[in-house]
Amino acid sequence: MPKEIIVPEGTAKPLAPFVPATKADNIVYVSGTLAFDEHNNVVHVGDAAAQTRHILETIKRVLATAGGTMDDVTFNHVFVKDWVDYGAINAVYAEYFPNDKPARYCVQTGLVKPEALVEIASVAHVA
Repeated sequence: MPKEIIVPEGTAKPLAPFVPATKADNIVYVSGTLAFDEHNNVVHVGDAAAQTRHILETIKRVLATAGGTMDDVTFNHVFVKDWVDYGAINAVYAEYFPNDKPARYCVQTGLVKPEALVEIASVAHVA
C-alpha cells in the first residue's frame, strides 16, 4: 500500500519522530496536534478555547494539503489536560463540525508540554 507523507508548507519540525499526517488509500491520519507556533512553543497559554481553535485550524490546513476538508473527518481523538476546559473545547469544536459530527473519544491525560491544554488527532476519508 503506497502512502504519502503530508507536510503543509511552513510546518515546524515535530518534537519527536513523526509527520503531521500520512495519507494511504484516501484516508488521512492526522497526528496528535497541539497549539504550537512555528518554534514548537505553546500559544494561547491558559486559554483552552483559543488553543482548540488553533489546533483545528492546523488540522484544517493539513487536510487541505492532503486534498480534503473538515467535512471529510470521520473520527477525532481528543485529549484534555483538565475536565474544567471540556465546555470551552466543545464550544469551539462544534463550530468546526456544524453538520454531521465525526465519531470521537475524549480522554483526560498529561500532554507533552505543561502549558498545553488540549490535543486532537484526526482521521479523514478524502477523494
